[in-house]
Amino acid sequence: MGDATGKTGTLYVVATPIGNISDMTQRAIATLQSVQLIAAEDTRQTGKLCARYSIDTPMVAYHEHNEVRQTPVLLKRLLKGEDLALVTDAGSPLVSDPGFRLVSAARDAHLKVTPVPGPCAAIAALSAAGLACHRFHFEGFLPAKAGARRGRLAELAGLPETLIFYESGHRIDDALGDMCHVLGRDRRAALARELTKLHETIRRDTLGALLEWVAADPQQRKGEHVILVEGAPASKDGEGARVLELLMQALPLSRAADLAAQITGSSRNRLYKLALERRKDD
Repeated sequence: MGDATGKTGTLYVVATPIGNISDMTQRAIATLQSVQLIAAEDTRQTGKLCARYSIDTPMVAYHEHNEVRQTPVLLKRLLKGEDLALVTDAGSPLVSDPGFRLVSAARDAHLKVTPVPGPCAAIAALSAAGLACHRFHFEGFLPAKAGARRGRLAELAGLPETLIFYESGHRIDDALGDMCHVLGRDRRAALARELTKLHETIRRDTLGALLEWVAADPQQRKGEHVILVEGAPASKDGEGARVLELLMQALPLSRAADLAAQITGSSRNRLYKLALERRKDD
């Protein structure tokens, strides 16, 4: 299948600015001008970007609520020989944004998928945070409910890589509070807010200090946030604390401490003391 010559189209995965509109690359502009259709997470948001750069390519909405229905429609156009561009509201498509279903379907159909790289909030924050960046774990958004959020943090607590999270302004206090509870108030971290925008702030401190800073300044709860947390030190106690946190969700404190000590080789007394402190915090 394809056009009259049998040629199929290319799907371009195009990164767009995360805040500062001047971060749009020349290649991204040229690509959006040349394709037959732009699949956009929000056509209104992308429309503003297109107006700035004199891009008059037709657009269609492609987001989490319609991607099941739209994917075969867009795939059919690619198979007919049309070139399409996939964009999200800000940053790189598929990174905590829609697009995976379409890219995967295009790959399954042996179509050409070409990245047009550009801004990504996680990488931008990592480059300026002052935390180890040779290895990192990108988690994206944590669960909205406290119990699930703490449980996921407990699963990540022992990782030695820098942890990267996205968080919204209305949950930043709760997220930092749970990180203090599960990962420890003294764990080094960085908070990047409103990256590349007028009120960009990037601050590195301990998790406890960052929580106090945000609580004291309502301005720091506005906008979009990237939280970066230093990886766990390689130690039995660190692994023991992670296992303890998971076991405490289902077992009495004493039994949880016993099992965590047996599994990890950590001190049972230290783990039981930690369990009491965690329960007191709750």
